[in-house]
Amino acid sequence: MDEATELTFSASRIKSHGFSARDEDDGNFEADGYDATRLSFYGARHLNDQTTIGLNGFWEDSSGNFDDYDGDVTGTSGNDTTTGKSFGLRAFANFTIGAVDHKISLTRYRMDRTSSADFQPPTYAPNIVVTDEFIGSRTKLSWQGATDIGAHGARLIFGADTEKETAQNFDDARLSGAYVEITAPLGTDVDLNASIRRDDHSLAGGFTSGRIAAVWRAREDLLVRAAIGNGFRAPSLYELYGPYGEPALTREDSVSAELGVEKRWGDTGHLRATAFWLDADNLIGFDESSTICGQPYGCYAQVDGKSRRRGVELDGRYTLSGGVTFTGAYTYTDNLDSTGWVDVPEHVLSLGAETSFASGTTAGLSLHAEADRADGLPSFTTVNLAVSHPVTDEAVAYLRVDNLLDRDYQLVRGYGTSGRAIYAGVRAEF
Repeated sequence: MDEATELTFSASRIKSHGFSARDEDDGNFEADGYDATRLSFYGARHLNDQTTIGLNGFWEDSSGNFDDYDGDVTGTSGNDTTTGKSFGLRAFANFTIGAVDHKISLTRYRMDRTSSADFQPPTYAPNIVVTDEFIGSRTKLSWQGATDIGAHGARLIFGADTEKETAQNFDDARLSGAYVEITAPLGTDVDLNASIRRDDHSLAGGFTSGRIAAVWRAREDLLVRAAIGNGFRAPSLYELYGPYGEPALTREDSVSAELGVEKRWGDTGHLRATAFWLDADNLIGFDESSTICGQPYGCYAQVDGKSRRRGVELDGRYTLSGGVTFTGAYTYTDNLDSTGWVDVPEHVLSLGAETSFASGTTAGLSLHAEADRADGLPSFTTVNLAVSHPVTDEAVAYLRVDNLLDRDYQLVRGYGTSGRAIYAGVRAEF
């Protein structure tokens, strides 16, 4: 293969006996396993210094078990499963004409998914099997151009894209948009980025979004950042027309802003502090009390009015002279005007330490803690361990232990998480 051609392939296989999706501490006992096979490739050809064409894609076959809404029942087979096959392809071309760099891509994605729920005696009589099949696809065509402006480092980026989403037995949806973005220095100490985009969604209507961001280098080792922008999210076809869907759902709108400062100590470390604010309208969520879709366990629904969130993030990194690196991050979030659907923990803390040895071995320990959590969930702390060692110039052996202290905790009320999990293997490049 010559230097003008790039070609890579990868294959992965995962199989897990799993654990009960509904929390084992609530009396659930059936393990919900998962297995999947994935193949992927990437190929590119550099026709000349200004033109590259390529194709990449993947194929995946997966199967997983899940629990009934009411949890595991003694005497039933527990054979509720979701199987899926999916593939994706992307063809692209990057080329330069005159002073403009162009990127064009065409993407195709398809998913075939079937969920089968087996409602068995003694809870249900007679035996009922409910099958939910979803066959969907997305096709997207995009173009982007970029060019330098003037002699002071300004750059203009512009483009357009259109994406069609389809789902069997549902209406189709198309999202098309165009955008312009400019990045420019203002003097020697300030960089400015501004963008505007216009989208048109076939079901949710038109929307104009924009963002302005700036960086001020107050000193060589001190940066001040600020940004403000808005956006939207249209309801998905599944949220609109699926078995739990609500066709009357409208789009979510949001406005966000942040202001931060960063202190640097060369390549040794940094410390950042950022204040943030988010204001969202008409959030979409799952309402367990709703029966408008005809289901007894809830439907997708919309929260009228605003949901507001504000907070502060701190993060830092520092490397000692001996090669030990410490990292830390803390986020405080005030769910100011809460709908209860998108609340996050008030306090999230992450700490880490990593070191390397002369043999090439690296070892790291990390801690993650959450407190004052939404929905009255209790606080929790987990610790993870990771070690790797080069076996050859091309291969690295690794060991990873997640939830080292084997803590019990929930991310969603009623649903369990993995206990201590050990992963070992070898990664190699050829």
